[in-house]
Amino acid sequence: MFGLLFFILFTPGVSEFLCMSPDLEMSYTFCDSTAHAFMFNLTPCSMMDKSVWKAALTWIPRSDVTFLKVVFNVWYNGARALHWKERLCSGIDDEYSVCGKLKGETVATNFDIKGARMKFPKGNYDIILQGFSDDSENNMVICLNFTMIVK
Repeated sequence: MFGLLFFILFTPGVSEFLCMSPDLEMSYTFCDSTAHAFMFNLTPCSMMDKSVWKAALTWIPRSDVTFLKVVFNVWYNGARALHWKERLCSGIDDEYSVCGKLKGETVATNFDIKGARMKFPKGNYDIILQGFSDDSENNMVICLNFTMIVK
């Protein structure tokens, strides 16, 4: 019950700061048209710390998560730097905790972001993360627009 108090209910266009430090700023907004029950945390907030970033995600999906495909796009100083697609849930032998969650059921998970070990050049990064409930990418269940400024 108290966990629900920590959810942040967002409306599109409202930015949420993940972290701010002398060498890094990160924030995100939703890029789809509806509000979400969603929380995302990231530690440590530093590019100088060589440890792996630890992420914590809490989300209440608006539909059942039997199939989930993510599309990840990264732009660096306005130029496309990465385009990656991955099917996380297919309904058969899924390994991620989000798979199989029902509409309205809380997803609460922690994971490592190993890309933090990479050396990121200074500059502005725009990261779009989209989640789809179908392979054709027609039914978007979540869309996040992350901004990362490496100083």
